[in-house]
Amino acid sequence: MMKRRDLLQTVGAGAVLLPLGPHAWAAMTRESDKRLVVIFLRGAVDGLSVLVPYDDADYRAARPTVALARGANGVVPLDQRFGLHPALAPLMPLWESGSLAFVPASGSPDPTRSHFDAQLIMESGTGRAQSPSGWINRLLAELPHPGSFPRGLSFGEALPHIMSGPVEVATMDARPNDKPLPVDNPNVAAAFDQLYSGNDDLSRAYRDGKEARREVATAMASDDAMAKEQAIANNGAPLAEQATAMARRLGRLLADQPRLQVAFMAVGGWDTHVRQGNADGQLARRLGYLANALTGLRAGLGDKYRDTVILVMSEFGRTVHENGNGGTDHGHGNVLWVLGGPVRGGKIYGAWPGLAEDRLYQRRDVAVTTDYHQVVGAALHGHLAIDSAALARVLPNARHAGGGLDGLIRV
Repeated sequence: MMKRRDLLQTVGAGAVLLPLGPHAWAAMTRESDKRLVVIFLRGAVDGLSVLVPYDDADYRAARPTVALARGANGVVPLDQRFGLHPALAPLMPLWESGSLAFVPASGSPDPTRSHFDAQLIMESGTGRAQSPSGWINRLLAELPHPGSFPRGLSFGEALPHIMSGPVEVATMDARPNDKPLPVDNPNVAAAFDQLYSGNDDLSRAYRDGKEARREVATAMASDDAMAKEQAIANNGAPLAEQATAMARRLGRLLADQPRLQVAFMAVGGWDTHVRQGNADGQLARRLGYLANALTGLRAGLGDKYRDTVILVMSEFGRTVHENGNGGTDHGHGNVLWVLGGPVRGGKIYGAWPGLAEDRLYQRRDVAVTTDYHQVVGAALHGHLAIDSAALARVLPNARHAGGGLDGLIRV
């Protein structure tokens, strides 16, 4: 005879929105319309090709083959200094409507050029100090807990460090899975239903998890465009080619599940040491996929976009000078993207240090003038109403004002 513990583990393995701890199933107190989505570009995207200082002579001199310029199929100007890579042109309606902003010369103050170390540091949110939890998990601990559903969703194959910690989160493998689970057998399901027909915590957990799985299956059934096998790169993240369908699904889930509040998704493939390209090439192709993913996420959210803030970040930037292989190497400062209805967009935030050699970090990289903690802090405080004391527990180095970020989030 199957024991209750075995049953929950069997159901939990496939019911991707079912947490296992009974303490998470307290009576619902309230729901929130506020959403936060964090998209992590694993592999260190080239920020100077995302937000291009197109008229900067130092930029053009440092990149004889990968620099972008204005003109046909060239940079899409945002202001007199910066423009978007042409592959990101689908995002222009968000910029023009005032819900897309950029923070150049931003990133982690840590000097590491190791992908693994930099990602771990940024996901921990505590600098070099070892942290068993990620900052999103600590954020969830500061949010109201309705109880009968997890507040956080990790969209991908494995739970990333940023979501790890004591607070239970939902996880979803974005890949289609054609294999039926034991609970899909009608006889097994009937037995489980009878076994868990009571009013105790575990019975309620089983019924809520079963309903959550049904809701997720319904939400995902209409979108079968994702390939069966995902290309995996950069710490398990799928490549940008798979991101469009994933992001649209994520948007629909956030729109349809009012109890989900914070979501994370990683996208890999940004380590462009060789043949990076300029307006065309591998980076351009992946930026195009990413643009489609972000517009798909916005479409999936529907009306919920007005209550959603989306942060797009990467572990570090890339060198100002291109290398001998037509690519760029591991750098320092990057650009952080901020999208959503509460964002005062159509604007570049933070301080731009320039690309003159004496203004570069270690005379080779874009300097970090805006700590990523400050951008995240502005979003958590202004959008999710996290106060200063709670913010210090989530991100010890964060502030919610100053640094050229005032007004970034509508309060």
